Amino acid sequence: MSFPLLTATAALPAVGAVATAAVPAARRTAAKWLALLVSLATLALAITVLVRFEPGGARYQLTESHAWIKNFGVRYELGVDGIAVALIALTAVLIPFIILAGWHDADPLETGSRRWRPTQGFFALILAVEAMVLISFESTDVFLFYIFFEAMLIPMYFLIGGFGDRAHAQGEEAAATQRSYAAVKFLLYNLVGGLLMLAAVIGLYVVAGNFSLQEIAQARANGSLHMATSTERWLFLGFFFAFAVKAPLWPLHTWLPNAMQESTAPVAVLITAVVDKVGTFAMLRFCLQLFPQASKWATPVILVLALISIVYGALLAVGQRDIKRLVAYASISHFGFIIMGIFAMTSQGQSGATLYMVNHGISTAAWMLVAGFLISRRGSRLIADYGGVQKVAPVLAGTFLIGGLATLSLPGLAPFVSEFLVLVGTFTRYPAIGIIATFGIVLAALYALVLYQRTMTGPVKPEVSAMPDLRARELVVVAPLIVLLIFLGVYPKPVTDIVNPAVKQTMSDVHKTDPKPSVEAAK
Repeated sequence: MSFPLLTATAALPAVGAVATAAVPAARRTAAKWLALLVSLATLALAITVLVRFEPGGARYQLTESHAWIKNFGVRYELGVDGIAVALIALTAVLIPFIILAGWHDADPLETGSRRWRPTQGFFALILAVEAMVLISFESTDVFLFYIFFEAMLIPMYFLIGGFGDRAHAQGEEAAATQRSYAAVKFLLYNLVGGLLMLAAVIGLYVVAGNFSLQEIAQARANGSLHMATSTERWLFLGFFFAFAVKAPLWPLHTWLPNAMQESTAPVAVLITAVVDKVGTFAMLRFCLQLFPQASKWATPVILVLALISIVYGALLAVGQRDIKRLVAYASISHFGFIIMGIFAMTSQGQSGATLYMVNHGISTAAWMLVAGFLISRRGSRLIADYGGVQKVAPVLAGTFLIGGLATLSLPGLAPFVSEFLVLVGTFTRYPAIGIIATFGIVLAALYALVLYQRTMTGPVKPEVSAMPDLRARELVVVAPLIVLLIFLGVYPKPVTDIVNPAVKQTMSDVHKTDPKPSVEAAK
């Protein structure tokens, strides 16, 4: 195809970010509408990618390849498989809702405030993150991927540190200090992971002589590229560490609760539903394809770390007093399921993990955005400051309940299917890990339902007695997400049909087949 569709999909939000930032400060509303229109146009391009992609066709489709830095073998190479297409669609779907949900989050503060919040800058940064995430999903050149994998830290740093949550009980100066701490912690953790990955990228070039994912994987498959066992393991660890920080995997997770707590709800969704998916996606695309033997060597340890993430994250979520920190620890638990599914090395586990990335993005967006609407009304993130909300704002309470039920993987809602596939895929190869991981489901029911019970039921507290219900703009944000949760919960086939061929090829990369059933089917 002559038209560079993948480039256009990533370039449009990048150009939109520059245009939005250039809007005069006096025309804040125009900047908002411009950002929203750009995100919708990007969604249209993402839908075109989805339509043009053929699940049964070549592994990488809509490919583009151009010389970039010839002396070092760096090329501008793009291509998408089924896993990338699903995550591109997820990103493009969520960004318009994130922009709508944050419509007033960057409005000027009260008169006399010492902080200046450039409205157009807030929306420009969101579009910049979208552009970098999309090209990360599209890149098939390792060096190109690395550049944008790291570059997205810059706009995220400013979104966390410069546009934090206004619901802070300790005053403006204390809030600014906490935001700065969360932003710096986010940046340092991810920079350390990125530096280790850079060393591994350089080492890969020394061994392979180029950065092309497809060429290196093909050379490894046909035996023309020989990599010493110790070298492969060290390179794998450099890549995996960076992805585990981004994911985040225990014990590299501690930046996430601070970042989500201090961010606005839309930015918190951008972190956990969009940006963090780059880490788990990269485990499938780069770790398993480039280092298949090292991936199998590290699997037992990674599964244990994933299991700890599942249980540890859920246990800490149960004990939280802050709504946003509760959602953050719940996400850590869910990322544990995703990583467990990837390294279970079964087709059910990896299909479930990919589906989980999509479903977790939708469910977390729904839950966190409604929580953000709730917090903006009361001006507090503390669970204890709420009670009886369902009597004064029943639609808000109802949508919050659906988001919580999706988080605990209620049958009929999208996350159930993906979590079930991950557990089945893990149990068939590692039954002990699969059994213990189911404990995370019990804890999820506990923290989700207890949060609803403490905030929405019981006597109406005076502070919430005049709380308004969801407004039209907020309903436009939440309703489509709930529809998607129900649709994909009942009929996940559109997503699984796209990702399953890519999963089969990934299983072939690591030379793994599904375990045979212990009991033969009746004839």
